[in-house]
Amino acid sequence: MEEMKFLAVAVALGLAALGTALGFGLMGGKFLESTARQPEMAPMLQTKMFILAGLIDAVAMITVAVAFIILFS
Repeated sequence: MEEMKFLAVAVALGLAALGTALGFGLMGGKFLESTARQPEMAPMLQTKMFILAGLIDAVAMITVAVAFIILFS
């Protein structure tokens, strides 16, 4: 039973890392694309990009917390 707990934690952390990497990659690409189209909007877009970066990273941190709860319970 303990092995299944380790497997569940590993899968959860792996999927969280994959989702975060995809989210940051897509967000960064769209930011660069929109900044290239309208350079005067860059400061406003950058602010929104940093807010989204925090939200994307928060999902991964919540997954880490849940994984630790599963691991040590």
